Amino acid sequence: MADLFAAHAALLESAVAAARGRGFWAAFPENPKAYPEGAAAEAKAAFAALKDHPFELAAGDAAPLIGTEVSPFGPALGITYRARAVDDLIARAEGAGAAWAAASIARRTGIALEILVRLNTASFLIAETVEHTTGQAGPMAFQAGGPHAQDRGLEAVAYAYEEMSRVPGAVLWEKPMGRSAIRLDKDFHVVPRGIGLVIGCATFPTWNSYPALFADLVTGNAVIVKPHPAAILPLALTVRIAREVLAEEGFDPDVIQLAPDTSEAPIAKELATDPAVGIVDFTGSSQFGGWLRANVKDKLVFTEEAGVNTIVIASTGAFGPMCQNIAFSLSLYSGQMCTAPQVIFVPAGGIETEAGHKSFDEVAGGIASAIDALLSEPARAAAVLGAIQNPATLARIEEARSLGRIVRDSAALQVEGARTATPLLLAVDAADEAAYLEERFGPIAFLVAVADAADGVARAARAAREKGAITAALYSTDDTEIARAVPAYARAGVALSVNLTGGIYVNQSAAFSDYHVSGANPAGNACLTDAAFVAGRFRVVCVRRPAAA
Repeated sequence: MADLFAAHAALLESAVAAARGRGFWAAFPENPKAYPEGAAAEAKAAFAALKDHPFELAAGDAAPLIGTEVSPFGPALGITYRARAVDDLIARAEGAGAAWAAASIARRTGIALEILVRLNTASFLIAETVEHTTGQAGPMAFQAGGPHAQDRGLEAVAYAYEEMSRVPGAVLWEKPMGRSAIRLDKDFHVVPRGIGLVIGCATFPTWNSYPALFADLVTGNAVIVKPHPAAILPLALTVRIAREVLAEEGFDPDVIQLAPDTSEAPIAKELATDPAVGIVDFTGSSQFGGWLRANVKDKLVFTEEAGVNTIVIASTGAFGPMCQNIAFSLSLYSGQMCTAPQVIFVPAGGIETEAGHKSFDEVAGGIASAIDALLSEPARAAAVLGAIQNPATLARIEEARSLGRIVRDSAALQVEGARTATPLLLAVDAADEAAYLEERFGPIAFLVAVADAADGVARAARAAREKGAITAALYSTDDTEIARAVPAYARAGVALSVNLTGGIYVNQSAAFSDYHVSGANPAGNACLTDAAFVAGRFRVVCVRRPAAA
């Protein structure tokens, strides 16, 4: 067995330093050209070979097969997965978890780092699986599903390693007692919290799951990965690679297991409430997130749920670039990102720009025109929009058309077999809160006429506090106005982007720098990733005895 901790020590050291510094750093290249020539073609062939076959994780497995994944770009994948009963999954995790918990922190960390490196090698294949389960376009599927997700997993490893390393292994404790002293040998043991359950989502199965998956593994917990029924394959491939590394290092591969289910027969509640499960991580709807928080009170529960992300346009010195930036944010992956903006507050009397005063309708028209220009070339439109993951989103767009004045209507791209939709823009008054203050997942956005910029900021902050928000944006040329707004957003627990133009967008979140989700409003009760995200996944137990004379 290799000394994987030593082999990856430089990677870990750089990750720990990056997490402390919060500047730009990426362990895994996001540019496909940085990978071996021919890797993309090999991945397409490997993905084609997976289709219409059982996806096996263990030889001779006779568990029932399930699986009904359909690509948002058209065809059914035809891939099935072994579905074990909950009690079997739990028993296997408990059996495998004992040796894993007993392994040293360095050993577990080295294995986790090796898994990440191998996942990176498989980035093109992972991208294929993400693209054809989530509907992300190829470039996003590669970056978000591969290197960016791997960076998020590495970030969790770095935080977990640092937190566990604060605990000394053994100390000599001496308490002076006049002419004598009490002397004790104390050993401190890092012990896992319990089985970690990671419940994946349909839109970002790897990016949203890797922080929890790797935080659980490194802190000594066996892991059960419960993917969304519509996006099993990316996490199945992840689990396969992890199991291969574990087996090579002499551990029972059931330290990590896949727990697929169907929409008709879900198992997440049964898993989450099993006494052996100590940690539950969930990304998805507020309905199920609320159920977890209400019913799973004796465990560590981390959720990322729904929210209403906002933009306030007070003024701008770059009207065209601002509109283009907002247009891209609204269009990227057809608005199916937890960070995508939904509500744009604009003063009813208009705004001041470098090109003079712009009325509310001119601001709305500028954004609509920028979307049209962005999506005017079919290939570029397809690369930006991707496909609609869930058919229910198309129905949601249809229902939303009646909620306001249509500034820009949604339409499908001419991509055979794919579910597609361009952004729908609706103009509403500030009083129409029932329309715009409910999360409407997908390419749906509201331009809301407010009294003035201060009213817009107040409404945006209140929306974050009451409805939840992960991101917010503000455009203003007034430094005093910006300074007043910053504390309001901070108190609301929402990350604020100010005057973004060019190649950076409000819906982007950078590993090792941005704190994705604050845990300070209803959009989620935890941050991915910080020390609090990892520290509760283990406990410290002391063993003491009289010191040797």
